[in-house]
Amino acid sequence: MAHARALPAVEAWLQGQDVAFPWRSRRKALAADLAALGQEMPEPLPFDLPDDEATGWGALYVTEGSRLGGVMLARQVGEEFPRAYLESGFGSGEWRAFRHALDDAAVDPAWIDRAVAAAEQVFGLYRRAA
Repeated sequence: MAHARALPAVEAWLQGQDVAFPWRSRRKALAADLAALGQEMPEPLPFDLPDDEATGWGALYVTEGSRLGGVMLARQVGEEFPRAYLESGFGSGEWRAFRHALDDAAVDPAWIDRAVAAAEQVFGLYRRAA
């Protein structure tokens, strides 16, 4: 349920950002899994970051990186449980492409500092949601 309180908030914020990477929302997969378990999506937590390219990349790093963990967790979930959200991983080469795009976008140490600060704020949102 923690991801259901955090992910939609971050994705809604990311929708308004100019991040040059074709990320895909996982909100519908998460909602479908919860519905299969007889649960509704909870209200997302309040979330906002400054409008800044580096900040967008930092937030995206967390949401896209969690796809990797989800795929690992999906292997441990029994067949009788919904796993659409956890199985929303990357296609072949997509994580590598994301990392390269992130590296190419990083223009200077201040940019990297803003991206890291945003990533930490997104991790903090997930921690609060838990």
